[in-house]
Amino acid sequence: MSSTEATNGISRRAVLAGAAAIGGTIAVASALGTGVTTVQAAPSVAGTAGATGANGAGGVAVPAAQRTTKSAKTITDAPALPGWKVAPFPLRNVAITSNSVFDRAKEGMLDYARNYPVDRWLVCFRAQANLLPKDNTTQPSGGWENFPSGSLDKAVEQQWGDAEYTRGQNKNGADGLLRGHFAGHALHMLSQAYAETGEEAILNKINEFVSGLKECRDSLREMKYNGKARYSHPGFLAAYGEWQFKALEEYAPYGEIWAPWYTEHKILAGLIAAYEFAGNADALDLAEGIGHWTYARLSKCTKTQLQKMWDIYIGGEYGGMNDSLVDLYNVSKDKDRSEFLKASAFFDTDKLIDNCGAGVDILNNLHANQHIPQFVGYAKDAAMGDADIDADARARYLKAVEGYWGMIVPGRMYAHGGTGEGEMWGPAHTVAGDIGKRNAESCAAYNMLKVARYLFFIEQKPAYMDYYERTILNHILGGKSRDLDSGTALTPGNCYMYPVNPATQKEYGDGNIGTCCGGTALESHSKYQDSIYFHSTDNKELYVNLFTASTLDWTDTGLKLAQETNYPEEETSTISITAAPKSAVTFRIRIPAWSKGAKIEVNGKAIDGVTAGEYTTVAGSWKVGDKIVVTIPLQLRTESTDDRKDIQTLFYGPTVLNALNPSTKFIQRGFYERNGLDGTIKLGVQKKEGTKNYFIIDGDEFEPAYNGDNTPYHMYFQRKDEYVGFAGKLTDVLNPKRPAAQDRSESTLMDDIWAGAPFKDRAAFIKKVQEVTKTYQDEGLLSSRDRQVVLLASARAKMS
Repeated sequence: MSSTEATNGISRRAVLAGAAAIGGTIAVASALGTGVTTVQAAPSVAGTAGATGANGAGGVAVPAAQRTTKSAKTITDAPALPGWKVAPFPLRNVAITSNSVFDRAKEGMLDYARNYPVDRWLVCFRAQANLLPKDNTTQPSGGWENFPSGSLDKAVEQQWGDAEYTRGQNKNGADGLLRGHFAGHALHMLSQAYAETGEEAILNKINEFVSGLKECRDSLREMKYNGKARYSHPGFLAAYGEWQFKALEEYAPYGEIWAPWYTEHKILAGLIAAYEFAGNADALDLAEGIGHWTYARLSKCTKTQLQKMWDIYIGGEYGGMNDSLVDLYNVSKDKDRSEFLKASAFFDTDKLIDNCGAGVDILNNLHANQHIPQFVGYAKDAAMGDADIDADARARYLKAVEGYWGMIVPGRMYAHGGTGEGEMWGPAHTVAGDIGKRNAESCAAYNMLKVARYLFFIEQKPAYMDYYERTILNHILGGKSRDLDSGTALTPGNCYMYPVNPATQKEYGDGNIGTCCGGTALESHSKYQDSIYFHSTDNKELYVNLFTASTLDWTDTGLKLAQETNYPEEETSTISITAAPKSAVTFRIRIPAWSKGAKIEVNGKAIDGVTAGEYTTVAGSWKVGDKIVVTIPLQLRTESTDDRKDIQTLFYGPTVLNALNPSTKFIQRGFYERNGLDGTIKLGVQKKEGTKNYFIIDGDEFEPAYNGDNTPYHMYFQRKDEYVGFAGKLTDVLNPKRPAAQDRSESTLMDDIWAGAPFKDRAAFIKKVQEVTKTYQDEGLLSSRDRQVVLLASARAKMS
């Protein structure tokens, strides 16, 4: 979505009359796993079946009063795709435990799941299906999940089908035309929450929700216009008439329509999740109906027409329809399921696929979240089998996703993993130059995490999970408000933008009820466990990606484990075997690229081969009580933007530290003189008393980006090391600057010295100082007298 004005001159802020800042999002695709698990089915609610188990995720016991105990039902997890070398675990097999920094946000979202009334999510669908009483008092969630201008009568008026709509007939503008999107996210969230908790009360809400949608779909089938079916296909299900899709096919701009396929994606993804995580068969039936309707509708469009539709700003935003249709194809047993994969291909945007695959960057001035989720679908296409998509097509998809990834990370990525300014992409490699007042839409981060995840399934590059750690911790968790109580205020409490400009604040508004980022927040905070662990598809290797307090039940091998840690507030994670696997299992443990001095011990014995930026292999046969202890030293360090070395962020381990300072200009800080031999910041820094990961430097307080607070902050500062100095002592020598050359960027003497860190010992450090100062002297940038002062200062510096 976008906060800018559409080409027809309609301001979305004006249209929404004070709604939260505008943005776009895509619903989470199903977390895919392998194997078949037998669980217990809940009593039918309004004729809809579901399933649960006696244990919650990761084998955590559900209180007996909450367990379902009726007839047995089997949930078949979606299969790993043929091109995956590793796969995720089912959500129910992993659980976040109370020591995790993610627990606060997770529990807030579970409260929301338990307390929010299903009728408010269903009311827009019921209005569309003529199922509301005339004295209806149930209100939609609000924001974009609303009736046009708040009027039920206008919603009923917009039941138009293809035959009864002509271009320009909608006089109400875009307001209310996204209704149904937030409900789709909500169904997805409930399904994930059920996988997490196994609570019957949540399962009953899922079943009530799906039953209500089925009733609406059945009513839509019966609606007539001039004696004929009002809608083109019996599978059609939406909270507005089919007319928006027709208008898009005639290239209607945003303002006459909003983004009809975007909304349809949220509904489809929510239904697939209800089937996958809660075993609701009616949800699959509804999803299959949407899939067949999608194929029937788009198969009538020409290739040229489709390409033009998807290129329309906002109106052509289709979310992750291609992504969810691949999921539907893989979980469905429908005899005509081939239509789902064919329909997915209708959403291919050839201009993006071909240019990104060729390394041609055309992203500048494109709406970020209109396009990011497309690449999740392409990544799944790339992993399909020969019988589904031929090898050349799969290779084309994979090259596109890999090429796209390199255009975002790091060249358009802010320190917390976000991307985009005002929802749009700027030029590549201008991160500092693209810092504005509305950077980093939460939806974009949510979808970038999915791209990273699905690329990793194909090729296990540690950089993908390094990105995942950065973004899930700092951007997603950091966007969940500590002050907005999801349980009582019934708000997602998630920020829309997590901006990065000086003295900025997150965009919370009313907690972003009904917005795109409010919708993705429903999902983000109910699935924190989805990428902590992966397994090889041959079930011989276990990938430990994230250091998060959690449990794992790997049913295919019999292995159970518990990870105990307060990371990233403490540096040690202990993985304990609580049930032994049936055969040998090799652990693959990620060592973050930013780390220095990491180590791993198995039952007290250190192992070799622990290298930053790689996965360490720990092989063996395991018994109950075995322990793997991973130590990732947490150190203060700085990280520059991609385009300016002097615009930097302060990190503590993986944690972005935001400076609390009211100045609207970049604050200036020097850090080189505080460095130890390893290049991390050692001197002149203190931890704030009684806190974790809060620091005080020269009077400024630095807080962790993930804390959910919202006082004015600086994510970036301007590096200003005016004088040369070491070990906390400055000389009178100005830090000379070396201009940019063809083979290097602009740098200073201190930049070039510390580029050699970490140093093995003081001798290596002094040797580097000698080499760099000699170069500067030879180039006329440093006098012989000043070089002597610098050399003496480095020799006298007491550094460790």
